Amino acid sequence: MMDYMRDGAEIYRQSFATIRSEADLDGLDPVLSRTVVRMIHACGMVDLRRDVSASAGFAAAAAGALRAGAPILCDTSMVAAGVTRARLPAGNEVICTLSEPGVAELARELGTTRTAAALERWRERLQDSVVVVGNAPTALFRLLELVQEGAGRPAAVIGVPVGFIGAAESKLELTRHPSRLEHLVVHGRRGGSAIAAAAVNALASEEE
Repeated sequence: MMDYMRDGAEIYRQSFATIRSEADLDGLDPVLSRTVVRMIHACGMVDLRRDVSASAGFAAAAAGALRAGAPILCDTSMVAAGVTRARLPAGNEVICTLSEPGVAELARELGTTRTAAALERWRERLQDSVVVVGNAPTALFRLLELVQEGAGRPAAVIGVPVGFIGAAESKLELTRHPSRLEHLVVHGRRGGSAIAAAAVNALASEEE
């Protein structure tokens, strides 16, 4: 039999301890520190910390919104699937509209990606929600347009789309947007559904 660690709880404990010993978490408040640790855990890259930035009120706004029962609006089913329901403090609804009937047709009509078109179904749900974009830069750009159009103001935005075209630019636009949304981003090309869901899971519960 191969010799390897089998205790899941101990694997988590040692993993988080390793991250905390190797990543530079100085200057982060406890909630944001916990969030960054889980994001690093999701990708295995301790240098992710240097690309993470958040608005001053993000951690309090996001955690507070989740405790108040805010819906979690996800750009993809992968993000939604990665949210651990047992950690959610108020049985929060986790919503992904990407596969709803008519979204593909709407994308063709609007001349955009299916992920961006799916946000049209968020209009009545955006106010005070927690928005999580882990895949599509076009979704993050469209979110900012919707807010500018008066569709509703999320309590907080986790904006970590991944990719080579538009990812870095969409995240930069979120940080500079005149709406001054409370936000968490991973600057540059890195991001992804696993990192996005990990951030939600960290914000949802104090238990590491």
